[in-house]
Amino acid sequence: MKGATTTRSGRAPGSGLRRDLELEAGTSAHYEDPAYYTKTYARRTDDVRYYVELAVASGGPVLEYGCGNGRITLPVARAGIRITGVDLAAPMLDDLRAQLGREPREVHSRVSLRRGDMRALRLGRRFPLVICPFNAFLHLYTRADVERFLARALAHLAPRGELVFDVSMPEPAELARDPDRAYATPRFRYPAKDGPGEVVRYTERFDYDKVRQILFVSMEFSPVGGGERWMTPLAHRQFYPQELEALLHYNGFEIAELRSDFSAAPPDNQTSMLLYRCRPRRSARAGSRRT
Repeated sequence: MKGATTTRSGRAPGSGLRRDLELEAGTSAHYEDPAYYTKTYARRTDDVRYYVELAVASGGPVLEYGCGNGRITLPVARAGIRITGVDLAAPMLDDLRAQLGREPREVHSRVSLRRGDMRALRLGRRFPLVICPFNAFLHLYTRADVERFLARALAHLAPRGELVFDVSMPEPAELARDPDRAYATPRFRYPAKDGPGEVVRYTERFDYDKVRQILFVSMEFSPVGGGERWMTPLAHRQFYPQELEALLHYNGFEIAELRSDFSAAPPDNQTSMLLYRCRPRRSARAGSRRT
């Protein structure tokens, strides 16, 4: 998000005392430029393949939380499966709608989109598969956020349905980085809606809030040819495996499978991401029918 600035309030969201502007910006700014998002993650395909295969095996329909501009939504629909995408970022959904307009009618007809908060949105229907791909879960910053989301996911699951999500593993070296140091990466051409875009220098700063377990990343862009610099903030809650197991257990889920990536490998000390396949516990399933 060009020109983004943030100020840390030091107050947790929901405290009723003061808005946390840095946390709000870190939740939304990265998703305000669909062209940059598409280019940045164009080579990330393992998760697309995995979720498409999962969707086909489920028979659909699928509910996807954090659908963005369709990186996974569109391939699922192209594979013949109906999918409902939920996202809070209007620019991403607008871009997805534009892409759908260029798809064949049968693909377009399989996609339903809803803008809303995944902690609160009620769709009034159930799905055999609910997915929350690519760190969308990491925007649940508090226990209350997690509980609200899991309650909605549980209410949207069909009998014997599955909730599947993937999250990055906390990396101690990354969390211990000096927040005043800028980490440089190779220059690249920042995409533009019209034209080739401009070459920029790119650096990142990392600032870890140990109390709230939130990693704040500042992505800084400086045009090589001169001009205004800008920064895009990103905030991700850091969840540890044992913490996630407890949160899932006490919110009505059991872990059916835990992988270290999109292969069948179990987690180990080299794991950089966690893939959870979860099912409602029997008692929780019975309770969800009463909500």
